[in-house]
Amino acid sequence: MRRTPPPAALAVIIAAAVMVLQSLLLPLFAAPAANLEPRDLPVVVTGPAPAVTAFTAKIEATNPGAFEITQVGDAAAADAAVRERDAYAAFILGADGVRLRTASAASPAVANLLAGAAQRLGAGGMTVTVTDLAPLPAADPHGGGFASGFFPLVITSILAAVALFFAVPRFGARALGLLAFAALSGAVGATVLQGWLGVVGGDWLPVAGVLALITLAISATVNGLAGVAGPRGIALGAVLVLLVGNALGAVGAAPELLPQPWGEVGQWLPIGAGATLLRSVAWFGGAGGTAALWVLVSWAVVGLALVGLGWLGRKEDAPKHSADVEPHEAARRLGATVAG
Repeated sequence: MRRTPPPAALAVIIAAAVMVLQSLLLPLFAAPAANLEPRDLPVVVTGPAPAVTAFTAKIEATNPGAFEITQVGDAAAADAAVRERDAYAAFILGADGVRLRTASAASPAVANLLAGAAQRLGAGGMTVTVTDLAPLPAADPHGGGFASGFFPLVITSILAAVALFFAVPRFGARALGLLAFAALSGAVGATVLQGWLGVVGGDWLPVAGVLALITLAISATVNGLAGVAGPRGIALGAVLVLLVGNALGAVGAAPELLPQPWGEVGQWLPIGAGATLLRSVAWFGGAGGTAALWVLVSWAVVGLALVGLGWLGRKEDAPKHSADVEPHEAARRLGATVAG
């Protein structure tokens, strides 16, 4: 028989376990935020060949490894690269100075960083003109509302997954509940974030669709893991989606600002992929969001598959349980009959 540790020893064990968890969570959250800096940040440059060569050499010497610089043919191609999310910014070099094109909707942090770089260029005697090709809405000029709006989506998705796991045993009903929650969450979320708070741009229907897909990917994953592994699956899903996903999602920054490979890893999780896709749909007509779309679809499909797998496992166990119970029930009924 397994012995239970004394209360004092159990208290110390619990305290030590929580301390270990804390020691893991602190660097997970603090390290990425404390080390935000550009790492191979994609930008484009155009202009006369000698000017481009000199400008590129200066940027790479000043900030080695910070930018991935690509030369394009003209100003129109440079603007297109920013609008299509192939680059975070474009430097257009000319006789009158530098024209810097940014897109704060792609990442306010990157836009601010590049604006600071433009100021340093201006302080060096170079004329610099900054134009924001995809500005954030006036109601959320710094992008804080956009970033903060993700946390309630994640929390409610996990809560819906847990509630459906404990309250709804059948696969069909659970799947219907997850889909209904996603549809309602997308509709309400788009209405609040767009119509009420004004922190997300774009058309209502595509934004609602993206929010629905994000919440389905999260809720189906947590519910599916719970169906396969029970309460341990809920814990695993919460850690994967909420703790790891939130720390590496770069919702308020950009994947290229996080230490690598963690910035890239975050884009394979629902929060990171969801933020990228929502930005693409809200301000760039969907450009640059294809990979994120497939990541979210994959999470949703795998999650629903796990929901079905968990239900099938319980269904297969049911006859065994019945076989164990039925002889006892028959004996009880036989005894009652004889006594009568």
